[in-house]
Amino acid sequence: MYPTGGISASIYANRLRAEGMGSNEQAVHFANQDYEALKQQCLESGCLFEDPCFPAEPPSLGFKELAPYSSKTRDVEWMRPTELADDPQFIVGGATRTDICQGALGDCWLLAAIASLTLNEKLLHRVVPHGQSFQDDYAGIFHFQFWQFGEWVDIVIDDRLPVKDGELMFVHSAEGNEFWSALLEKAYAKLNGSYEALSGGSTTEGFEDFTGGVSEMYELRRAPKDLYRIIGKALDRGSLLGCSIDITSAFDMEAVTFKKLVKGHAYSVTGLKEVDFQGQMERLIRVRNPWGQVCPSKGKCSFYNIDPSEREDLHLKMEDGEFWMSFNEFKRQFSRIEICNLTPDALSEDSLSHWNTMKFYGTWRRGSTAGGCRNHPNTFWINPQYKITLLEEDDDPEDDEVACSFLVALMQKDRRRYRRQGQDMHTIGFALYEYRGCQNVHLKKNFFLSHSSCARSETFINLREVSTRLRLPPGEYLVVPSTFEPGKEADFVLRVFTEKQSETEYEEITEDDIDDSFKSMFAQLAGEVNKDLKTDGFSMESCRTMVNLMDKDGSARLGLVEFQILWNKIRKWLVIFREFDLDKSGAMSSYEMRLAVEAAGFKLNNRLNQVLVARYADNEMIDFDNFICCLVKLETMFRSFQQLDRDGSGTAEMTLTEVSCV
Repeated sequence: MYPTGGISASIYANRLRAEGMGSNEQAVHFANQDYEALKQQCLESGCLFEDPCFPAEPPSLGFKELAPYSSKTRDVEWMRPTELADDPQFIVGGATRTDICQGALGDCWLLAAIASLTLNEKLLHRVVPHGQSFQDDYAGIFHFQFWQFGEWVDIVIDDRLPVKDGELMFVHSAEGNEFWSALLEKAYAKLNGSYEALSGGSTTEGFEDFTGGVSEMYELRRAPKDLYRIIGKALDRGSLLGCSIDITSAFDMEAVTFKKLVKGHAYSVTGLKEVDFQGQMERLIRVRNPWGQVCPSKGKCSFYNIDPSEREDLHLKMEDGEFWMSFNEFKRQFSRIEICNLTPDALSEDSLSHWNTMKFYGTWRRGSTAGGCRNHPNTFWINPQYKITLLEEDDDPEDDEVACSFLVALMQKDRRRYRRQGQDMHTIGFALYEYRGCQNVHLKKNFFLSHSSCARSETFINLREVSTRLRLPPGEYLVVPSTFEPGKEADFVLRVFTEKQSETEYEEITEDDIDDSFKSMFAQLAGEVNKDLKTDGFSMESCRTMVNLMDKDGSARLGLVEFQILWNKIRKWLVIFREFDLDKSGAMSSYEMRLAVEAAGFKLNNRLNQVLVARYADNEMIDFDNFICCLVKLETMFRSFQQLDRDGSGTAEMTLTEVSCV
């Protein structure tokens, strides 16, 4: 979606985000496919669109149960709606829950999210853009927009759908000639690599990808004491809420309880109210079955002695499938509730309250930033670190505690796409530490050995996202996201949602202050070299790099003075190498290299450390030759930048020749 290529690509992506790219209004073109341009090409050529990025071929269906030549994919045809219906329509009479009927794919979590989406027309049309049809300028091409890991992505598809025995294989509408839901599912399958990649998931995953919100989940058996207040605030902010009843076996799926509630079924929560019931205030909650088929029986969940005026109000605006029940009964009958908190851009303009949101992009890379959890104290400190400052306490009149409410959500990226390679979700989580100190300082091992976390994710779990609602006193805190085991590689997005104002910092710098990415090499290194340099010799690449560093006149040769300066540098760097080669093996681990590079005077951010390990380590080990080559390259780059940053502004303009000489 953005160009790849390490740090330069990251800087480019950050610049585009700052200019609004990735917002719903300026969605990123998935695979660089521009819907308007492609549609115009088709209209001019008179050919219907055929998508080369998600072809109508067996691999697009799946890789295991839906793999090519499997029994489930035998005799599958790909057909356009114009071939399946006499009068195909994109949407008939508005998008409703009856447009979403499950096919032969275990993505009921996705369908429940789509069904909830149809209840909010504004949110729906962020995902399903207006103006698409099979009549006006039809070219066999459609597009949808999904939120993916911090940005909105526009997905282009052709309208060839998988068909078996004359019927759509997957999602379809109860209206035989309506196709928006089937096309939306195809776009989501393309985003994730195949249809089969959608099998199994959480409704909140769909909630988030359709809204850009952040989700939290509560087990009702262990519900926090202020759950009613949490739900009320979520409803006030326009959040999407879902609830469900656990199943204990395959036989439980769709089983109906004696209260006529369906197990394993996704319900929506749509309202709260306190009413006068038999002289006492009773808390009620309004629940909705998105399919509108089964409602609970009358009994303990119904209230016949409610004041008539309130009873009439309870039925006001109730949709098909909605019912009220006591809040306590709700907690007994249902297993969990999931809340998707919306970002300000997704809320209506007249919304009275919203979350303040912050977002960070990071990576875990083996040997440089993938340190694992606190169970691994030797490497935990190398994980990315983010500083947040909570400035204002909550203004809840019912709560005497001085504290700030906020959500921390850690999401690993693109893991569904790796299922084809036999990979799945990593086990992830995060910890928070109280910390007062300078910005852009990456804390080391000793800090974490001497300080306990003040809060953390409830668990480390192999879900796409782990989120936890927290309350802490105003102050400065450090968030450390990690995988459970060290060495697990992934990209991630960390989001912090606060009720009140807050500030954030990251130890990694931005493009605007790139002059701070390097610090001056120490003028003097501790200790004297008492032993002669012992080495088997430097490689040709190392020699070229060293000559380039010291060659002041461009002659490609070193004079006597230049060689003497270089020799002194090598001797000093040897001292550092010996200091951090703890086992005297003649090589350092990638963790030891990071400390050694810093001791040489280079304080680098995580991305640069990651690049150095990838470039100079062999199986995460760095010998003296590669260590010298690394330091020489760093010094060359640093010196070149200083020379080109003539006004000390922190930026430098370079000609092609100057770039080639660095």
